[in-house]
Amino acid sequence: MLFQPAIIALLLASSASVAMLLGIAPFAADVIRYWDITSGSERQLELERRTYLASTLVAFALATQLLALLLFVFNADKMAPMFVGAMCAVGALNVDAFGFPALIAQIVVFFLASMWLAINHVDTQAPDYPLVRVKYQLLLGLAPALATSFALQLLYFLGLKADVVTSCCARLFSGDASKLSGDLSSLPAAPAIIAFFGALLLAIALAGYCAVKRRAGYAVAATSLIAFVIAIAGILSFLSLYIYEHPHHHCPFCLLKPEYGYRGYLLYVPLFVATACGLGVGAVQPFARVTSLRAIVPLVSGRLAGVAATGYALFGAIALFMILHSNLILIEHRWEPFSFTGKALIILSTLQGVSP
Repeated sequence: MLFQPAIIALLLASSASVAMLLGIAPFAADVIRYWDITSGSERQLELERRTYLASTLVAFALATQLLALLLFVFNADKMAPMFVGAMCAVGALNVDAFGFPALIAQIVVFFLASMWLAINHVDTQAPDYPLVRVKYQLLLGLAPALATSFALQLLYFLGLKADVVTSCCARLFSGDASKLSGDLSSLPAAPAIIAFFGALLLAIALAGYCAVKRRAGYAVAATSLIAFVIAIAGILSFLSLYIYEHPHHHCPFCLLKPEYGYRGYLLYVPLFVATACGLGVGAVQPFARVTSLRAIVPLVSGRLAGVAATGYALFGAIALFMILHSNLILIEHRWEPFSFTGKALIILSTLQGVSP
């Protein structure tokens, strides 16, 4: 299993990133201890020269981790036919105990890396690099997360055995499942729809406000995280049902399969990008009062907020389009059941709390 091209690429990317951070750690300690932009000493000049290279290498390593999440999920889906009982990525991730922990760790690294990259971008825009110490302190804190993600991936891939009988997604994502996934899958449709679109509208409104007024950065980050959690819950509870046109198929991974038009990628890419940008807005806010960053932080946070608002709007529009073009009826109504207008009225009345 280890000799699959995608697995090799994932392990190489993760191991190289971990090795790079560990190799830079002694230099990071020197920067944290000795950095002084006002000094013209030989040590300071040496630190400045090495900082340019180190920051570039770290930024590249963390950028690869953003793409690694997409490759990890894609690879898990492609490996499903290799295991008896697996119908999608869920079966591949369930082959051993490290599959889902590895996925969760990769998601955490995705968002942590995106926030560090946002801080790094702000710092490089200022002439005096006021966040150098902060960046390298955060980098030392980020290293354990990357190492944990790599370790879980390695354990997962080493534990893959072709003769293992695994479980399909119906066992994990069903109303009868005793885990959190089962609780989310069994949420009632109407409240889930209200929370789903309500959270998206709030996230879009705040991100749009921040993009224009350059304010409410912390609120954008908080609502982005909330919108992400509620969006995932909404995909599990009702959106997947509309896409599959089946009242009991809640799997969020089958959406990635070709028989469903790879619709999962259309949903997850804008959702993850929007959430990463929203969290990036919050990550740069603590430095808004730094003298050399007073004009830079509002500008960068405004741009990130604009991307977040666009991403959430795109995600919501795609989700609504998929609902309105589905033949499944989750909420009874008096309008023509399969008409586009009828379904639009259902969504609007549900959001308004009115029973059709």
